[in-house]
Amino acid sequence: LNLPGYEWLRDLLLDEEGQEKLAAVGRLQPVAEELGISLTHMAIAWCLRNPNVSTVILGASRLSQLKHNLAALDAVPKLSDEVMARIDRILGNRPADPERFGQ
Repeated sequence: LNLPGYEWLRDLLLDEEGQEKLAAVGRLQPVAEELGISLTHMAIAWCLRNPNVSTVILGASRLSQLKHNLAALDAVPKLSDEVMARIDRILGNRPADPERFGQ
């Protein structure tokens, strides 16, 4: 966080809201451990299972990183509806469902 050009990230993480977000991420770790997966795999699997996420972009600069990220596909079945709801409760940032007019 002390790299030149990343001051904005340091400032985001060190303010009160940033600290709350980091604490929420910390509360996700036990969920990942219960599922027997890494937190990074759970995050990618959550994106894949989330109907509000249209595209998952795997940022990788090395082949090993890409392979690691793609291994998250094996974690998707572990994220049941109950697990997804638990994650949503921990994060507390689920957007409201869109209104469905005429349906």
